[in-house]
Amino acid sequence: MIPQEIIRRKRNKETLAPEEIRSFINGMAHKEVADIQVAALTMAIFLNGFNAAETTALTLAMRDSGDILNWDGYDKPIVDKHSSGGVGDKVSLMLAPLLAACDVYVPMIAGRGLGHTGGTIDKLEAISGYNTQEDIDLFKKTVKNVGCAIIGQTANLAPADKKIYAIRDVCSTVESIPLITASILSKKLAASLQYLVMDLKCGNGAFMGNFDDAKALAQSIVDVANQAGTKTRAVLTDMNQVLGWSAGNAVEIREALDYLKNQNINTRLDIITKELGAELLLQCGRCKTLNEALELLNKAQTSGAALEKFGQMVTALGSSPEFAENPEKYLPQAKYQKPVYAETDGYVCGMDTRAVGVSIIKLHGGRTVPEQKLNLATGYTEFAQIGDAAEAGRTPLAVVHYDDEAEYEAAKQDLLAAIEIREKQPPVHNPILMKI
Repeated sequence: MIPQEIIRRKRNKETLAPEEIRSFINGMAHKEVADIQVAALTMAIFLNGFNAAETTALTLAMRDSGDILNWDGYDKPIVDKHSSGGVGDKVSLMLAPLLAACDVYVPMIAGRGLGHTGGTIDKLEAISGYNTQEDIDLFKKTVKNVGCAIIGQTANLAPADKKIYAIRDVCSTVESIPLITASILSKKLAASLQYLVMDLKCGNGAFMGNFDDAKALAQSIVDVANQAGTKTRAVLTDMNQVLGWSAGNAVEIREALDYLKNQNINTRLDIITKELGAELLLQCGRCKTLNEALELLNKAQTSGAALEKFGQMVTALGSSPEFAENPEKYLPQAKYQKPVYAETDGYVCGMDTRAVGVSIIKLHGGRTVPEQKLNLATGYTEFAQIGDAAEAGRTPLAVVHYDDEAEYEAAKQDLLAAIEIREKQPPVHNPILMKI
């Protein structure tokens, strides 16, 4: 089938047949479809949408564009979690080892930063020696021996998604329910998961800015995944502020390690991490009640078992055995650190979280072109939370990690514009919005 005819039909709001979608994706795999044509079709989908049948066809075609993993002989449930993307979202870094310590297998195929959101793979690449592009045999061996492994897409695992993902990132076609559904699930279905929980972010720092859109995306993912044979639930969580104390790459690795050491724990981050983990433990039958699942996850954290799993995973995938105990030796550090102070007294009442994510891109912690090399050391720590008291000139809204003064000044102006201070203290809401 001719690619430009498929593009034209979707441009004209016509419904594509499954064989048209599969032909286009197969054409990508054989380099018979140009990147510019991929960009054109994704923009047509972004503008005109896909129905449920088209979305399923796209997901399965992308899944089948490469290898499909086989877990024969693995005697524990195969589970995973995926997030739709947010600012400061380092949940995967903690949840994978927590679940491994609860006696399930977690083969996590993660992504890079997309748009204004950070990516788990970029964060892990801040760890000296950690190889996010390991071959599938070592990946599966690590899952078997440790219980969890996090790597990026290999060349042969949903390769069509890898190309589309990079193009969407720089062509402003990220916020599309069919494209997000297909991107997420093509990887997860290729990984042959038995159980999946989706963390659907909702708010001004998420791709889905309002509740109805987030709910629609959650339902789309749940429907397509369950139809394809992976038992899936979705949890809608709040993304109207930075998740946790940090936002960046290496700085989020440090916070994740603190969490696994049961130190300096951010309440919202803890609630979301444990709720997602509990859903998976319930789905796979490891636990019978929510309280039992939460207790098991708490024990995995406080006993040090999850930290041990994280250290074993990092070692198996190329870094040093002493990383977990001496992370500063293996993580990059920015040249300078300086706080941005509140300019008025009051309370933190709101946050333009997307603007915070964009400011990290300005610090070279995110991409503007697919091949861009990141500065993995920059970002923010000690980030203020909604409800915190602020005192002009004395209360840090965040500490900026940067390499030159111009970066700091730009970050300062971005933060002052993004964080709203008012006289009255706002209520603090539960970050769990809904389950599907």
